Formats: sequence, structure tokens, C-alpha cells
Amino acid sequence: MSQKNKKNKKKNGLARCLEIAAKRKPLVILSAVLSSIAAICSFVPYLAIYCVIREILMVYPDLNRLNTEAIRLYSVWAMLGIIGNLISYFLAILCSHIGAFGTIYDLKIEFADHLARIPLGYHLSIGSGKLRKIMEGNIESIEGFLAHQFPDFVASVTSPIVMVILLFVVDWRFGLASLAGIIAAFVAEFMGYGSGEMKNTMQQYQDALEDMNNASVEFVRGMPVIKIFGKEESSFERLKSAINKYTDWVLKFSLGWQNCMPAFTTIVNNIYLFLIPVGILVGRNAKDPKMFALHFVFYLLFVPAIAGILNKIMYVSESFMEINNNVARMDEILYISELTDNGTKVPAGCDVRFENVSFSYEGRTEQALKNVSFQAQEGQLTAVVGASGSGKSTIANLLSRFWDIGEGSIKIGNTDIREISQEELMKTISFVYQDTFLFKMSIADNIRLGRRNASDQDVMEAARQAQCHEFIMQLPDGYQTVVGSSGVHLSGGERQRIAIARAILKDSPVIILDEATAFSDPENEYLIQKSFENLTKNKTVIMIAHRLSTVRDADRILVMQDGELVESGNHEALYEKGGRYRKLWDSYAQTLEWKVGETA
Repeated sequence: MSQKNKKNKKKNGLARCLEIAAKRKPLVILSAVLSSIAAICSFVPYLAIYCVIREILMVYPDLNRLNTEAIRLYSVWAMLGIIGNLISYFLAILCSHIGAFGTIYDLKIEFADHLARIPLGYHLSIGSGKLRKIMEGNIESIEGFLAHQFPDFVASVTSPIVMVILLFVVDWRFGLASLAGIIAAFVAEFMGYGSGEMKNTMQQYQDALEDMNNASVEFVRGMPVIKIFGKEESSFERLKSAINKYTDWVLKFSLGWQNCMPAFTTIVNNIYLFLIPVGILVGRNAKDPKMFALHFVFYLLFVPAIAGILNKIMYVSESFMEINNNVARMDEILYISELTDNGTKVPAGCDVRFENVSFSYEGRTEQALKNVSFQAQEGQLTAVVGASGSGKSTIANLLSRFWDIGEGSIKIGNTDIREISQEELMKTISFVYQDTFLFKMSIADNIRLGRRNASDQDVMEAARQAQCHEFIMQLPDGYQTVVGSSGVHLSGGERQRIAIARAILKDSPVIILDEATAFSDPENEYLIQKSFENLTKNKTVIMIAHRLSTVRDADRILVMQDGELVESGNHEALYEKGGRYRKLWDSYAQTLEWKVGETA
């Protein structure tokens, strides 16, 4: 959504839906008008019936004097009212559907575009299950609301107005009796719907649904690890707990209507019980028995229609509660501030420099980085080491603008990365992570993601440099083999080398490595290290190191502890210093000598 809209006062529910549908405003307005006409037409048959009863009572008991032409005319009115109601409602639904389909198309495009513009770190913290639920559930509900509930809402506003007018125009005494029944029904309805507890229950229900989606996605994706370690039962506990929590809130929400809903239904279907006492009192003193009978019979015939009108209002009010929550969930994402991308500068050089950088993740008080300053020289390997949670990955994430820093500046070639466009920044930086993701497309297309206009020869040359050309040629369709297709299995090391080929083809001047060989077997580690030589040649390389053996030959080693840069230098200098790095190295050296003892 536009930044201008986000700065305005936040809207919710119907107002927000109409704001979203602003581009389809003519269709929405036409749908509302036609729905109102349909609601008005629905009362015409009752007026026709009233007139027919009046004609009969005027000549009763001598029915030979009955004006058949008038009866025939009123019958035509009734038929026209029914036809007008059907046609108007059909056209209203047609307009609302066309508007809703166009709106949901635009909204999904804008939502996906917004996801691409928010800090990438949010994708990790939000979770794919929640995003999928919002995209497929919450946003889809807006289409249903605009297509179905909005025309019904307009009708539920128009119908009561016309209904009340008719109730009081014909006979105000019976009108008051009917209105008393309507008020009693509304009181019963809002005892359930209007309570703060019910609204809170709906919110908790939505939270539980999102948690269940996230737990389901995590359980399915982690199935290989779960099977390997035989943790099916314990790993299922989180999913089971999420399902149970969701079930509890569904039941609580459903049972929350167990008292008010039967009361509402009972009242709206028996409003005639409010009419009978009034009819007895009025009938005793009626000066014109025929007019009294006319009015009383008309109201007895008309009040069943009130039940249909109020049931529609009940249905619409429930959908309003749902759409309020669904829109709020969607806006939680849409109101996340996008990364500013108005930079126009191009880095003049490839040195990376952190200057007094401090950063805290959203929702946390402690700082992930505290006044960190260093420089990674072009053509050199700069390694970042430290215990888990020390800030190593945060440095890589901030350099690529997964998040924006709180204080200080990060520069590439003396240019602040916030002054570089996102497109230019992504051209400047390449990433190779432990967790390699390959799309379900051909291996050639997976490598070509590094440079979309690359020729087949360029792709093959990148694969050769990444030490993966030989095993690719042994696959059933070579470079056209689709990753994930039947009978095709790639090892972790093979997938890693394809990802490195992608980075080689991209040929960015700054490389970020998240220790790609941490879990490789010796053969794959050797091949990956060889591919690194081609990838990192004459580049600015920042390596997030987990195994200290890989950083021994680094030009510079940065030692992180609790978000602070505590030491800096090469291996020999840091080891001789006897500080934090030496403790890490000695601990690492001891683990290499671990073995199973006799007592074990």
C-alpha cells in the first residue's frame, strides 16, 4: 500500500475494506445502490397482500362485489416486486464480485510487493506459516466480504429502515409491539457479539490459528531431521499443543453463542407473541372492526419477514467481527515500515567499513551490536568469530540491509549503504549460506539466478569453477535436470556447490560466507574450498566462521563477544595475545582430540 495511506489514521473493518477497494469505487457504489433497490422491492409483495386483504374485507361477506381487476393489478405488483428483487440482487452481486475480484488481485500484488520491500529480517521472525495464512486466509476473506457480505450489509441497513416505516405507517400500535420484539432480539444478540470477552476470544482464536499454521509448516519441513533422530513423538508435541490450543479457542468461541443465539432465534421467530396481547387490547375498543382485522392480519403476515431481516443482520454482524480481525492481521504486515530505497549512489570501491554501529532487534531491549567499528579491505578475507549469540550473523545481516541499523553507519567504498539503491546493493553483494535453497526448476536456471541474461556457456563455466560440472553432466538431463524431480537427489555438498556457482556467475565484488563447509564430508569440503578460491579471488570477503580451522589463514580476524568487537588481528597475533581468541582456539583444538574412552 502507498506510504501516504500508511501515514494516515489507521482504519479497520468496513472502512478499511472500502479504502482497499477505492480503485473499484464505481462498482462498489453501484452494488450498494442495487442492493438497496432489491431490499425495497422485497417489501412490495407485502404491500400488495395488504391491498388484497383490504379489497376482500371491504366487500365481505358479499364477495360477488370483489374488484377482480384491482386484485389482478395487486398480483402484478407482487410479481414485479419479486422479479425486481431477484434482478436487482443478482446485478448487485455481479458488480460486487467483479469489484472484489479486481480488488483482491490488486491487494495480493501490493501485499507481495510490500513483502519484498520490508526488511528481510522480518521474513525470518514472522514465519512462513503465518504469512501463508494471511495471504490465503485473511486476504481471501476480504474478497468474500466485498463480494457477499457488503451487499448484504447494505440490504441489512436499508431493510430495517423500510420495515420500521411500514410498521408505523399502517398502525403505530402494532408497530410499537413489533419494535419491542425487535429490540429484545437485538439485546440478546449483542449480549454475545458486543461483549469484550467475545472480541478477545476471536483475537485469541486468530492467534491460535496462526500458531498452528507455523507449527504445521515447521513439522513438515523438519521431518527428515525428526526421522533421523527418532524424535517423532517429542517433535509432534509442539504441533499437538498448537492444535489443542486452536481447538480450545474454537470451542470457546462457538460455545460463547450457546445462550444468546438460541434467545435471538426464539425471539425473532415469535414476534407475533408481542402482537397478540396488543391485538386483544386494541380489538376490544375498535370502532372499525374491519380496519382492525385488516391491520392485525397484515402484521401477523408481515412479522415473519422480520425474522429473515434480523437473521441477515445477525449474519452480517458476525462477518463484521471476523473481517475486523482479518483486516487487522493483514495490516500488521502492511504497516511494517518499508526500507527506504531512494539511494542513487554507486559504491566507489569495495572496502566494507562499520563505523560505531549499534543495533537492537525489534521488540528486544538488549543490543545485538554495541558500537562496532572495523574495516574489511578489498581483496582480503575478513573472518568473524565468536560464541553463539555474539553478533556474527547480525554483522552479515546488517551489511545486506536485512535490517537498518540504529546508530552509526555501514559503508561500501566510502558510500553509506542507505544511499545505495537496493538493486545496486544486491548487485554488489553475494551470499553463500549453510542452508542452501534451490528452486524446483532446472539446474541451469538455478545457477542463472546469479545473472539472468547469462548464456549456457557462462553457466557451464561457473559450474566448472564451482567444481560441480562433472556431477551435473552425470544427471539424467544434465543442466536441464529439474531439482526435486522424481529420481533426482542431490547431496548437501552438491547443492552447496550449485549455490556457489550461482554466486560465481553473479560476480559481485563483496562476498559474505556463512561457513559453507561446517557440515561437509572431507571430499565435499575439499571441492567447496577449491570453488571458494574462484569465488573469492580479488573480492572483499567476510566469512562468518564456526570452525576456527577455516580462519587460520584469514587476513584479519574479528572476535565478537556479547555484541562487542573485543579483538582484531591475524591468527598469530591474536593467539600470542592470549585473550578471548586464544581461549576459543584452545577449546576448538581440544574438541579435535576428543575420543571415546575405555570407560565409555
